[in-house]
Amino acid sequence: MEANTQILIVMVCYLVFLVAWGIYQGRKVKTAEDYAIAGRKLPGWAAALSERATGESSWALLGLPGLAYATGIAGIWTAIGCVAGIVTAWAAIAWRLRDEADNYGVTSFTGYLAKRHGEVGRWIRVIASLTIVFFFFFYVGAQFLGGGKTLNALFHIKPAHGMLITALIILPYTVYGGFRSVIYTDVIQALVMIFALVAGPIIGILYIAKTPDLFASSIPEALRLAGPSFTSLTGVATGFSAGVLIMSGLSWFFGYLGGQPQLTMRFMAIRDPQQAKKGRNIGILWTVVAYVGALALGWIGIAIFGPGTLADQEQVMPSVMLQIFPPALAALLIAGAIAAMVSTADSLLILSANELTDNLLSDKGESKTGRSKLMRSRLVTALLAVIALIAAWFSPSNLIFTLVAYVWAGVGAPFSVVILLTLFWKRFHGRAAIVTILTGVLITILWVITGFEKHAALVVSFLASALVAVLSTLLIPKKN
Repeated sequence: MEANTQILIVMVCYLVFLVAWGIYQGRKVKTAEDYAIAGRKLPGWAAALSERATGESSWALLGLPGLAYATGIAGIWTAIGCVAGIVTAWAAIAWRLRDEADNYGVTSFTGYLAKRHGEVGRWIRVIASLTIVFFFFFYVGAQFLGGGKTLNALFHIKPAHGMLITALIILPYTVYGGFRSVIYTDVIQALVMIFALVAGPIIGILYIAKTPDLFASSIPEALRLAGPSFTSLTGVATGFSAGVLIMSGLSWFFGYLGGQPQLTMRFMAIRDPQQAKKGRNIGILWTVVAYVGALALGWIGIAIFGPGTLADQEQVMPSVMLQIFPPALAALLIAGAIAAMVSTADSLLILSANELTDNLLSDKGESKTGRSKLMRSRLVTALLAVIALIAAWFSPSNLIFTLVAYVWAGVGAPFSVVILLTLFWKRFHGRAAIVTILTGVLITILWVITGFEKHAALVVSFLASALVAVLSTLLIPKKN
């Protein structure tokens, strides 16, 4: 049986299992609070694995190995920035947000900010929710586009048909089971991902050591033979350019500090402080192991195929897996990589629907346990998915991917500042929070219009938002 046929069979079985598992978990959803935040009863291990699957998605399995394959050890700066941000989030922010969500009884990210800064809560709900929904709407569309492209590359399915298949995978369990279904399907994704990122490097190192006629027989030898840029921490860059490269990689740190709502909601949903500690330990361990494994897979790809021989650097993980594993097992791991995009799409979709339902469409004083609100949540989720699919179908793909490239700057940077100052600075108030959010959005729009280097947008947006947050807190009086 050909490898592509095995990949197709295994992938279909895997995705059918995911959908069935998600629907099974959805049977336990009885209220709107269950749908939006799993009743704030998540065990720490589930929250941690779901947060990691959502936060990494195809980046850990395709993007980072591709970066390591293309740049050698220079790719380590991006990994260090991401790992430092994730570790900081779990160690210093997660348990605080869990306690805050419990104290204020909130079911959404902006709902927490609105209650915490109650003097301007209504405005925060509107501005923050619209910002999140706008950016994440295109983010969902990008996941549909990515699914279509991947299915086209593997099985020659038309990209438009691949987009439709991706949406049909996500919709049943996400619409039915909401946040709970998303969490427990993410758990499966995280387990498959970490297996690939542990087993792949171990078997890969043994494979290149024992297989003759490869480009190299070890990772150090592969990097040395690939050229001086592959053994340099700054690649081909020198002087000022080298500093920019390092800072660009490390800047990913700022995006993980509580400002990504789809990740922060996992912290808020944890059952109790003891479970938060378990989640912290699992989340940090998973991250360190996964990032080391992802870098190693890229470097193993150099040893097997040589530098620059793959048409698409992000195909290095599937290519390595097919080379070192039996086709059926490789198919499972590749299917896991493809399905990892699903964990991002469903999380973004349920978050956007929750923001709209909880903050913009709810009746004042409406019960969180009401069946009408649960039904409205499901309808909004389905409607958003259909609109995002239509937008992805008819919009130029380069427009959508351009907007998504700035999500971390437009959402992650300003909301990270708002979360950090809300948790750690008592003087910070609601009016300053609104100004900070708007600053991040305006900086991002300016970056999109001018076409500046998109990776710099994150650090510039974060620093500008932080400066404005401090000045507005000191200069604008708090509303009584």
